[in-house]
Amino acid sequence: MSDAVPPLENHPVNTLLRYHLGWSDQEGNPSPTPASQGKALRPTLCMFACDALHGDPRLAAPAAASLELIHNFSLVHDDIQDRGYERRHQPTVWALWGTAPALVAGDAMQSLGDFTSISFEDSVPASTAIRVSGLLTESYLEMIEGQCRDLQFEQRETIGAEEYLDMIALKTGALIRSSLVIGATVATDDTDVIEGIARFGRAIGRLFQIRDDYLGIWGDDAITGKSTDSDIVQRKKSYPIVYAFQQATGTSRNELLRLYGQETLDESDVDQVMQILEDLGAARQTDSLTETTAQEGRSALATLELPPWATDDAENLIDFMAYRLF
Repeated sequence: MSDAVPPLENHPVNTLLRYHLGWSDQEGNPSPTPASQGKALRPTLCMFACDALHGDPRLAAPAAASLELIHNFSLVHDDIQDRGYERRHQPTVWALWGTAPALVAGDAMQSLGDFTSISFEDSVPASTAIRVSGLLTESYLEMIEGQCRDLQFEQRETIGAEEYLDMIALKTGALIRSSLVIGATVATDDTDVIEGIARFGRAIGRLFQIRDDYLGIWGDDAITGKSTDSDIVQRKKSYPIVYAFQQATGTSRNELLRLYGQETLDESDVDQVMQILEDLGAARQTDSLTETTAQEGRSALATLELPPWATDDAENLIDFMAYRLF
């Protein structure tokens, strides 16, 4: 991806960006391993869609890079909002440099994403480049709206399941859907095909976040790269908690209300929440929703006329998203 990103040589924020992206250590020295670079899901989806629809995936590379930059800008800011100290097995940007420099770094990452999204106008028609830039901006505005809703949910006692699904369709799903749509747009101007890809993208966007919510509570922090009690400590209304608030009655509900009404939760508080989740079968319910959503993705995929290799890859992607451990 670094080949597609304009360098910020001698820029004060350059070290922070390269560190977050896993390209260098906190001193600015090249990173010896790529272990902290993340899944690169969004750029991969972008180039996959272009290739699957008989386009040249090399033409989608700048758009793919821009999607990863926008995603990472959101992570830098998300870590500040959540007071997250670790991501991808290393300290977060704000934890090392402070809130103000991290905010600036996130802003710079967003600007680079915007710039990169239109940097391939010499390779594709100008109308396509403009369309891609518009799709990217629309999707990360949706992402920001979803993040705002998520923050609002933290201040509310009860969130409906549909409200939750609408929120994650914005916060997480918009950029995942857009990744596929942008790749498709580079390859074709067939609106029916692009809408079919969008339906598939909406399903796997939901699937990704629901599984993420499961891992945020029951995952292995040695594998996920972040603390598995952080979602509860931060009183996030992830799907298992939404389900628990809907199902809990009597003492369990009163206890949840008391715990989530506190400013902070300590280790014993987290243990109490975990026990309530176990009593209500929240893990099983989250797994069930994961399976249902995975099937929605398979159904959407079945409507697409893709080459056999692309269909196989997409089916494997659904399985990965539904059962991943990180």
